[in-house]
This record gives sequence, C-alpha cells and structure tokens, in this order.
Amino acid sequence: MSVRLKLTFSYAGFLMVAGALLLAAVWVFILRYVPDNDRGLLGVSPNRYLLVKVFAPAAAIVVAFLLVLGLLGGWLLAGRMLAPLTRITDATRMAGTGLLSHRIRLEGRNDEFRELADSFDAMLEAHVAAQRRFTANASHELRTPLAISQTLLDVARNDPNRHTGELIERLHTVNARAIELTEALLLLSHADQRSFSRDHVDLSLIAEEATETLLPFAEKHGVTIQTSGDVTPASGSPALLLQMTMNLLHNAILHNLPEHGTVQIDTAIRPESVTLTVENTGDKLTPELVSTLTEPFQRGTERIRGDHAGVGLGQAIVKSITEAHDGTLTLTPRARGGLCVTVVQLPAAPPRAGR
Repeated sequence: MSVRLKLTFSYAGFLMVAGALLLAAVWVFILRYVPDNDRGLLGVSPNRYLLVKVFAPAAAIVVAFLLVLGLLGGWLLAGRMLAPLTRITDATRMAGTGLLSHRIRLEGRNDEFRELADSFDAMLEAHVAAQRRFTANASHELRTPLAISQTLLDVARNDPNRHTGELIERLHTVNARAIELTEALLLLSHADQRSFSRDHVDLSLIAEEATETLLPFAEKHGVTIQTSGDVTPASGSPALLLQMTMNLLHNAILHNLPEHGTVQIDTAIRPESVTLTVENTGDKLTPELVSTLTEPFQRGTERIRGDHAGVGLGQAIVKSITEAHDGTLTLTPRARGGLCVTVVQLPAAPPRAGR
C-alpha cells in the first residue's frame, strides 16, 4: 500500500475507534436514566428493549457515516499532507536523470518537509558548485599542456632552422602529461560509477607490488620504503586497489623530506575489515590543509616540476576508489611532519585455502 493509503486507513480507523467509544459512553449514560424495575418475559425491561431497538440502528448509521467520512477525509488530508513529499520525490527523479538546475523551493512554514526540501536544494547547490569547480580545474589543467604544445609548434613553424630534437622531446613531455591527466580523469569516473567486478585479493601482495614498482622512484628521491603486514584478504578490484596503493605511495615519496625520507606502508586485518596505512615523513601540515587534499586538483605543496609532478588527482582517485569499495579514508597530519593516510573498512574476505 502507498503511504497515502496507509495514512487514510489510519485516520479512518482512529475516527472509528473514537466514534465507537463515544457511542459506548452515550449508551452507558442513557442506561442510567432508564428504569429497569419491570421485567419482561426474557428478563429484560421493556423500556430498555425499546431503547436497544431505537439506539442500535442509529448507532450503526453513525458508525457507517464515520467510516465514509474517515476514508474520504483521510484520503484528502493525507494527500494534502504528502503534497510536499511528492514535490521532493519529483525533484529527486529529475536530479537522477541529470537535470540539476531544478530546485524545490518549498514554501510555507518551517516543518519537517520544509527542512528536507531546503536540505535537498542545498545539496544540489553544493553538487553543482563542486561540478563546476571540477570542470573549470580540469579545463585549466588540460589547457596548459595544449597551450604549450601550440606555442612550441608556432615557434617551430616560424623558425625552420630550429633544432627539432629538443622540440620533439618537449612535445613528448607535454603530451605525456596531457595523456596522464586524461587517464586520471577516466579512472576517477570509472571508480565513481563502481562499474567493476569484485574478486578475491590480498592487500599485502598489492602493497608489495606497488612498492617494487615505485622502488626506483623512491631511490631517486632518497626515500626508504618499509613494508609490514601479514596476509590481508579482501574483496575488490585488483586493478583499482593497486592504483589506489600506487597513488598513496607515489604521493608519500614525492612529498617527503629532501634527504633521508621514509615511507611506512602497513596492512592489517580486523574481524570484519582490513586496513591499509601509508605514513611518510615530510613538512608539517595543518589540519585545514590536510582536509582539502582529497579534493580534485588540490596539492599539499606548491606545484612540483618534473616528470613525476602528477596532475592533482592522486588523493581524489584514492578517495573515489575507497568509497567504491565501501571503505573510509582518513588523513592525519603527523606531529613531527608528514602525513598518515589510512584506508579502513574495506570488506574483508576469508583467506583462500592453502594460504
């Protein structure tokens, strides 16, 4: 049954009960003033027998009237009470189809429906603002390598005697950055849509694979990587979880001390979840700055130049992959400098036989 029909039956049922109690009270009150001295053949006073014959049909008519009135009035009242909820539902469906410009703007007094409508409108406003900010940032990041490529090509066209080797190398670097940003945007969209299958994975092996892959990068920056943790079975996408771990480890290496920096990566299993923790040394970070690191195109420090500068989507991708696996991401600044990132509550899986 619909909520409106349930409310209708509730209103009608309450009215029927109230009417029945009222009739019972009237009946008891009338009986007090009807003499019961003269007994008939059935032991019932003729006066009370006549009262029953008169009162019962009238009571039945009243009950029937209350039933009809309760159903009709309850239906109308329920419809009026649920009208704001209908507007909210319609707005939700429109938002689900991608139309984010519609607002409920519910009028009237401040009741629960008004608060719900205002909260929904505020959520849409925040979502649209975040979407516009993301689009503007992505456009800016993509425009930069394209503009550099255009400038290099213009210079080469106006100067035929220019050495092409240097031009090709710079174009290759700029193009690689544009490709990296495009792939990061696609990966972010893929994680947000949760369009992946879940397989049995060992998070400790993923951490080891990420460490081995980025070990040359860490040695180049003078950073030591330390790993620990036993077998950590989980359920998820091996490719996405590896990308998540690679991003965390890459950021931990890149944003570290100039010399003798360290990165500690640990995996652990809990009764119903597993955790991945990446902790690195580095500059001291404020809680306000750390709270913005998972936003797209936000960097903890000034833009780092080089082949591994990144595109500002590393932590945003980590957050999306974590949420796609029904996990939580916690970023905590270390008192001595650096950052501690914990991915927790990834769904644990029973270990495979033979492990």
